Amino acid sequence: MIDNFPRIKLGHFPTPIEYLANITEYLDGPEIFIKRDDCTGLATGGNKTRKLEFIMPDALNSKADLIVTVGAIQSNHVRQTAASCAILGIKCLVVLEQRVANATEAYMNSGNVFLNQLFDAEMVLCPIGIDVEEYAHEIMDKKRNEGKNPYFIPVGGSNHLGELGYIECMREIKEYDKDGLFTHILLATGSGGTQAGLVAGKNIYKSKAQIIGISIKDNKNDQEEKVFKLTNNSCDYVGEDHVSRNEVIAFDGYVGGGYAIPTEGMMSAVKLMARKEAILLDPVYTGKAFAGLVDLVQKRHFKKTDKILFIHTGGSAAFPAFEWAFK
Repeated sequence: MIDNFPRIKLGHFPTPIEYLANITEYLDGPEIFIKRDDCTGLATGGNKTRKLEFIMPDALNSKADLIVTVGAIQSNHVRQTAASCAILGIKCLVVLEQRVANATEAYMNSGNVFLNQLFDAEMVLCPIGIDVEEYAHEIMDKKRNEGKNPYFIPVGGSNHLGELGYIECMREIKEYDKDGLFTHILLATGSGGTQAGLVAGKNIYKSKAQIIGISIKDNKNDQEEKVFKLTNNSCDYVGEDHVSRNEVIAFDGYVGGGYAIPTEGMMSAVKLMARKEAILLDPVYTGKAFAGLVDLVQKRHFKKTDKILFIHTGGSAAFPAFEWAFK
């Protein structure tokens, strides 16, 4: 099905699925596997690469000469968008939103910010209190007046095109798990497109796995409603039936103080994965999501006979901006 939509190769697919033997033994719970979407290859990898493979053809088809997108200061989406623009020879302008109060110098200038500079993206800081997407569209209007043809990519690449990437990811999972042994798929959920694509793909490819999002910023109801809407927008786009509301599940107990604010659970989860499996999570998304997985296992949310697939959506490039949190 996804083969019918325009796509540009930007990453390495399919990404591997690995059994986390040491973590499974340590937690003494269900078997835990990991889908390595941190290994997609584009600019240190991450989940946005899948989305950009379907978004960028639309930008090229519109004859865009400037890609504009938005994200937090240490946005992984922004970094991968800037990298895709470098490959395709299109100028990139990113509007960065300050979501962390009293941010350190490292947070403002290292990690993904430094990589954006390497990829020659123009970075604009959104004034505090101004809606970042509205501010980006004001900039785009100015660029049009200068004769440019800008193309806008929403936060996280979360739209009907980007979600095709995670419908495709579900196909990869089903091809690996031909016998349908995975009982649960768990991931970080923020802008919502990754979870929405998986939920749509679950229906398309007839997976029986329950998909659980661990929210990294919004409350349970708001996150589920956002993902539910995005999922059915995707279903409309690919010509599939809508999903039911109860197929969208998010937990909000691991957000802590807010988006990108470190938690003790996140730091413990990052250290556990590093020291047991030598895999680097990230402080904003996968660290909090894996903290949620560990907590749910320890609270006996899952049966010992379950098989859980954790989606590693990348993000370790931001670690230099968060070194202070681990000291």
